[in-house]
Amino acid sequence: MVFILAPMITFILALIAWAVIPFGEGIVLADINVGILYLFAISSLGVYGIIMSGWASNSKYAFLGALRSAAQMVSYEVSIGFVIITVLLCVGSLNLSAIVRAQEGLWFCIPLFPMFIIFFISALAETNRSPFDLPEAEAELVSGYNVEYSAMTFGLFMLGEYANMILMSGLTSILFLGGWLPPLSIAPFTWIPGPIWFFAKIALCLFVFLWVRATMPRYRYDQLMRLGWKVFLPASLFWLVLTAGVLVTFGWTPVVAQ
Repeated sequence: MVFILAPMITFILALIAWAVIPFGEGIVLADINVGILYLFAISSLGVYGIIMSGWASNSKYAFLGALRSAAQMVSYEVSIGFVIITVLLCVGSLNLSAIVRAQEGLWFCIPLFPMFIIFFISALAETNRSPFDLPEAEAELVSGYNVEYSAMTFGLFMLGEYANMILMSGLTSILFLGGWLPPLSIAPFTWIPGPIWFFAKIALCLFVFLWVRATMPRYRYDQLMRLGWKVFLPASLFWLVLTAGVLVTFGWTPVVAQ
């Protein structure tokens, strides 16, 4: 039962996370005020599907792959959390639509450029994409946690993985690239509907995902952990404190988010 349940959990969690993603002004399934917390909860639950698949396979190779993946996802969720908190400090709201509206004058990828880079690289590790695809290192672990799966159960793992990849691209667009907002608030940019801009930004992020896969060699596992805990964690924490200090010093702290 657990063997079949694991890929279903992975796939379903990747889909229900889209409930709070706004595609345009007012175009969102559930425009809740705690959309970021909802995404945090869903991404945290995603670890269970991986662990269950490795444990239920009754194979040491699958179990090693599951442990690698779980440790990797938990490690990089920490730096992703600090990056998102930095964005929330600039917005004053947990609502994803409010985060997009706060970027009408300037996209956050410019003032928060280091956090943008940390977030995107952490997204690569969170979704097990190259050069951080260690849970599926074919030469080392025989494809990792899903080695005992085939047919549609294997397909659900792959669909869930690519759905997570598209989800992280959408979240990158919302947090740093202005969501559905055009690059410039002048014609002819404003003639293009917001959802088209949003999907174009997702396509750009996906292109970078594939670009990195074709360019970078795979990291060793110790390098992966060192990057997450000794580089990204202190860097994101420092930038979080710096951002808070600048907002308070210059009186830029948002009072009420619309």
